[in-house]
This record gives sequence, structure tokens and C-alpha cells, in this order.
Amino acid sequence: MSPAPGKRTVIFDLDGTLADTAQDLLNAANTALSQMGYKISLDVENTLDRAAALQGGRAMLSRGLAQLGDPKDTEIARGYPLLLQAYAADIATHTQFFPGALDAIEVLQQRGHKVGICTNKPEGLARKLLESLGVIDRFHSLIGADTLPVRKPDPEPLRQAILRAGGQVGHACLIGDTITDRDTARAAGAPCILVTFGPNGHSVRDLAPDALLDHFEALPDLVEALDKPV
Repeated sequence: MSPAPGKRTVIFDLDGTLADTAQDLLNAANTALSQMGYKISLDVENTLDRAAALQGGRAMLSRGLAQLGDPKDTEIARGYPLLLQAYAADIATHTQFFPGALDAIEVLQQRGHKVGICTNKPEGLARKLLESLGVIDRFHSLIGADTLPVRKPDPEPLRQAILRAGGQVGHACLIGDTITDRDTARAAGAPCILVTFGPNGHSVRDLAPDALLDHFEALPDLVEALDKPV
């Protein structure tokens, strides 16, 4: 069934877009580094450490190990499963949705839009996080880094997130916070809205997204204002 006129499928990135997961991610990285025998740590108050948290487990380990010199791929590979284990064991202690995020999702759904998630977090961890936060049922689809053979910025995860939510690829948009999200949306032929409250702040303007989002309160109207043919 085709979506009603003016209705889009709205797909969200997770980390740094919907939720601030940085502290729990960095805690997991620090646990892994400690288990590896390193007396180094990452700090959520450090802007670069915080940005690394939203780039994935390997990025965090690389940044931590860089404190000791050139990080070796073998050490990053050794630490990655330790990080995943630590994160799964303590996934939502500090994580919070950004202000207004859940309200915006509710308004979008009340207006007839479908919503889903397309993240480069492993699907099992993304699902566990959303279940821990009690919101898994609010989303019509969930595509993670390992759901398909490819991940963002390949457009197929976004396409599948749209289709599994019951939408059409030509009538959807992606809400994200990085160049990866921008490139994914462009590759899929969908407009992209980038948030300005992530670690990259207003510098995401330089990525020339279709729109910028300063606060989730504005999202429903912003989505409906996207009249660019896709």
C-alpha cells in the first residue's frame, strides 16, 4: 500500500542522533583496555573521545591505544570482543534519549508517518539497548551493522529499514549526525536531516544536508516541509 500523500517513512540513526550513548560506550572501551592490561582510559568530557564513541568500538580502541603510540590492528582486534562483552553487560546505565526525541516520534506516528532505525551498532546490541530503555515497540523497523552483508554508507541498510517499516524508498528521509548518514541518504536518493546537538555540532552544516535539526520539537514539521522530489 502506498503511503498517504505527504507521509514519509522517517529513519533514524541511533547513537548521537536519537540517544546520547557516549558514556556507556566509553565505559565499555575503558573496561576492555583495562582487561587488555593497559592503564589508559577515555573521558566523555574530552570532545575527541566523545566523538570516537559514536564512531564505533574499533574507533574508541584506536583512540585509546593511540595514547601509547601507533595503535596496532592486532590489538584493536583483540580488544573488540572484550568491548562488546562489556557493553552488552552494562548497556544503558547512562544512556538517555536527547530531549524531545520520543515526543517527536510520537507526533510523527500520530500524523501517519512510519519510523525506523538504521544504525551501525550491531543489531543485537541496538535491540538490547532499545529494550532496556523500554522503547523497542515504538519503531517499525531496526537495521543494524550486521543485519545485512553491508552497512552504512552503503544505501541498502537504509532501503531495508524503509521497506521493513512499510514505506517506500522514494518517500522517506534519514535523520543522522555524521557524514556517514549524509552519504547513505544520498546514495539511496533520500533527503537527509542532520542534528546539530551531536559531537560535530553546527559543523554538520558543511555537509550540506537537506535540513538541520536543532531540537527534536521541530522535527515533525521539518519532515513535512521536505518537498524535494526523491
